[in-house]
Amino acid sequence: MEVLSWDGTLSSRDFQAAARVFAENWKQFNPALPPWTWVPCLKQPSRLSQEQGYLSLEKICLLGSNKEDEQEDVDEEEPEPVDNATLIESAGPQVCYYDFHIVYSDSYRVPVLYFRGYYIDGQPLAWDEIEKDLPACSSKVLLESKWTFITQEEHPHLNRPWYKLHPCGTSEWMKLLFLGDESLATNGVAVEQYLVSWLSVVGQVVGLRIPFDMLNHHKSCN
Repeated sequence: MEVLSWDGTLSSRDFQAAARVFAENWKQFNPALPPWTWVPCLKQPSRLSQEQGYLSLEKICLLGSNKEDEQEDVDEEEPEPVDNATLIESAGPQVCYYDFHIVYSDSYRVPVLYFRGYYIDGQPLAWDEIEKDLPACSSKVLLESKWTFITQEEHPHLNRPWYKLHPCGTSEWMKLLFLGDESLATNGVAVEQYLVSWLSVVGQVVGLRIPFDMLNHHKSCN
């Protein structure tokens, strides 16, 4: 599909195909990191029901940064390479874990990032505790538009409250993202590239990064 005639959205079927490819490539290019897995589910099981599901990355410890130190050193240090992993598994007594789910929105026809934080004993983190773990750039945006940028809503498959990055405007900036990349704009919209490009932007809000090897692999395939 040509980028100019594309509206920036993704069909449910294409999302499922892209999700499975994304999970396979993540495992291939990030063997040291916890894997994304596809979780199948049916809202109303029947012969005619189409299988739904979501991508899951669970029990992750975000390597938070000291925001005061970050502000003081911003002009003295080089930017941290994107391919440095920001995720680790940890078993410390006071460690905080995060679960991340990529869920398809039927209303917006785009993926949505859901997340929740909790202590090792399962006790959920309060919002102010979660905010401390977010990158400094996210905190600035949240101060300006806290409940329109990140909202707390019921997880569509688990029926429990999770935080999510609101998908409003996703289709517009995804189209701009593809138009701004010469290789993508020239070769058209590749379903397999969608989630990689999307998470390379959205993931920065919560400290999730896609290593260079995975990004370069998808660009070289276009």
